Amino acid sequence: MEQTINTYRMILLSSLTKVFTDEEPLFYPECCRLTGLYGETVSFQTACSFSGEEKETLQVLIDSPLEKQIRIRQVISVPSAYPAHEKRDSHYLRHTPGLYPDLLRNLDHDSLLLVPGKWQSLWVYVSLTSEINPGIYPITVSLIKSDQSIAASVTATLEIIPASLPMQELIHTQWFHGDCLADYYHVPVFSEEHWTILEHFISLYAKRGMNMILTPIFTPPLDTARGGERTTIQLVDIIEENGIYQFDFTRLRRWVSICKASGIRYFEMAHLFTQWGAESAPKILVTTHGTEIKRFGWHTPAIGDYTCFLNQFLPALKEELKLLDLLDDTWFHISDEPKPANFNSYAAARESVMEHLKGCKLIDALSDYSFYESGLVDRPVCATDHIEAFLQHGVPHLWSYYCTAQCVDVANRFMAMPSERNRIYGIQVYKFGIEGILHWGFNFYNSEYSLEHINPYLVTDSGGSFPSGDAFLVYPGADRHPEESIRLMVLYEAIQDHRALKLLEQHIGREAVIDLLEEDLSEPITFQTYPKSAAYLIAVRNKINRALKQFI
Repeated sequence: MEQTINTYRMILLSSLTKVFTDEEPLFYPECCRLTGLYGETVSFQTACSFSGEEKETLQVLIDSPLEKQIRIRQVISVPSAYPAHEKRDSHYLRHTPGLYPDLLRNLDHDSLLLVPGKWQSLWVYVSLTSEINPGIYPITVSLIKSDQSIAASVTATLEIIPASLPMQELIHTQWFHGDCLADYYHVPVFSEEHWTILEHFISLYAKRGMNMILTPIFTPPLDTARGGERTTIQLVDIIEENGIYQFDFTRLRRWVSICKASGIRYFEMAHLFTQWGAESAPKILVTTHGTEIKRFGWHTPAIGDYTCFLNQFLPALKEELKLLDLLDDTWFHISDEPKPANFNSYAAARESVMEHLKGCKLIDALSDYSFYESGLVDRPVCATDHIEAFLQHGVPHLWSYYCTAQCVDVANRFMAMPSERNRIYGIQVYKFGIEGILHWGFNFYNSEYSLEHINPYLVTDSGGSFPSGDAFLVYPGADRHPEESIRLMVLYEAIQDHRALKLLEQHIGREAVIDLLEEDLSEPITFQTYPKSAAYLIAVRNKINRALKQFI
């Protein structure tokens, strides 16, 4: 009688490897040397598989002096029907529909279900606090069988260097869509249930390095079909009588309180005009004669009655922001992503509000340098594949962004891309002195143009519209808390890299830091030319940490 012997395997991996169920990952020793600073989250992975005839559940055990600072999660593969555009470069892992590793989920009772012949990974991360003594620490991850014997194990070593990451200078916003949370969880907007959910998501948002938040003073006019509308999420109550408007900012104050308690410093007000050209007013509900109506929207031209409304609303809003001690940390938008064909409508919309916004900070995402050159945009948020003209002209206070269209050569975060293409962004924005970074999707759970709501666990590409991973960084957990993605954790690593670079700059100067980043490269780093290996990113971060160690 033939006896089957189960064979268990574990492979130590960096945080930058994506483990597909059907592909054995390679062990890269050059990527598994871990160092970290106080205030940092250091991550690595272990890939697991076994050969056998039936599924098997094993316990996951962590053995380390740092055990209290360690958390372990399972990487779950999610479906992608549309992983990449037809227009793409060769720097993708795959571009065919299938399962892509992305979701991070807490282990159920510290156990892991192994399926014969399938690879999966565990994500291990360590939160480094100043209470930990500096030094080198082992971290052993083991799979334990039912008889308490060890099926497989790996050991990582982490060196803690007693220098603290400085406060984050880079302004970072990923557009937060509170309406999508109400839609997914089927709760009324601004009900107590909704406020609790908002708190959960905002807390994680700030924890992972986002310090500016899109604030829905009225429903943001984003990703909405012309003539269509999104679920109303309007923080300001408005009453009109004979053309005179009164404003109640009670909900705005609650929003600000939640955000500040989570550590958010900067607030960006919802766009004052519709997307792609500023031709219309956003949807705004107003109570008149005791009835709430849709007073403004696609049916309202940008200039006219809406101008009269803004002439009353903007001074009242600014006064409220002053009372909240927020005006200096508030940013305003005119319209998102205007094109050359929208030049006149954008200019007219901007002119209609500048009497009230003079001296305030204005930013808008765009790609065409002519908008800045003509003085229409004070602080441009430039697409990374069109940023060269802005850099050549030395534009001050420059921001950058990428989204679905930035699919060739530049950094991005699609599930089909290698994680190093996500993490390199921190080094790029450091080198070019970028003031802030913006992305449109922290938690967008609608199809394109918000024609329908989607379940992001099942539809990761906004209904076949954007490559999987473009629309959101977190999943809406069953317990009404967000579940993170590996893309979010890697992006946070990029932000930590930026902070470490700023710390080293204090000791050796900016030019020396850039020399350190580029000394082993054949070409200087740009937004389109950059090192594409995980080994570079991990090695250069270790070099930064070793350099900092000299100044302790």
